[in-house]
Amino acid sequence: MTFRFCGDLDCPDWVLAEMSTLARMSSVKMKLLCVQVIKDLLDEDIDVRQHWRQQSGDIKASIAVLSFILSSAAKHDVDSESLSSELQQLGLPKEHTTGLCKSYEDKHSALQEKLRESSLRLGRLEAVNWRVDYTLSSSELKHVNEPTVQLRLQAQDPETDSTKTTVVSITADKFRVLLTGDFPCGISKIYVFE
Repeated sequence: MTFRFCGDLDCPDWVLAEMSTLARMSSVKMKLLCVQVIKDLLDEDIDVRQHWRQQSGDIKASIAVLSFILSSAAKHDVDSESLSSELQQLGLPKEHTTGLCKSYEDKHSALQEKLRESSLRLGRLEAVNWRVDYTLSSSELKHVNEPTVQLRLQAQDPETDSTKTTVVSITADKFRVLLTGDFPCGISKIYVFE
């Protein structure tokens, strides 16, 4: 069975195993823990030990599973009603899902924004310059009269917004493979978008 909060995939086995841990705690403690886990996901101060001194063995498992559920639900933009229904299908009591989903609904937008900020970001290719060098003779090379291609790639670093330049020197044969896409490993073609 697939679940929306898991990205329309099966629920991971470790999450299923920890549902019984969550079901054993009271619904009030569940709501308090959800609030603390959401604060942790939003990089705010978390104070779980204060509420959970008597069950310290299960704290890490409970925090891990709630962190997965809440962040995954926000990542896949699951509404609180669907999340409640899916968690009940996994064996979490209705009182527990009500508290969890209320906390989730209150911070849904903030969670999504925080996940968006911390997601993988790739640099943007800003410029490609090239030149062909043709060596006529050399005391260091066995084969002369072979062109080499100098590629100069300028890409924007997404973290600092600065431009980084990388220079690559390749043989004519390797450049031909790059250009035509005749890769021996089964890759069909590399495309460069500007």
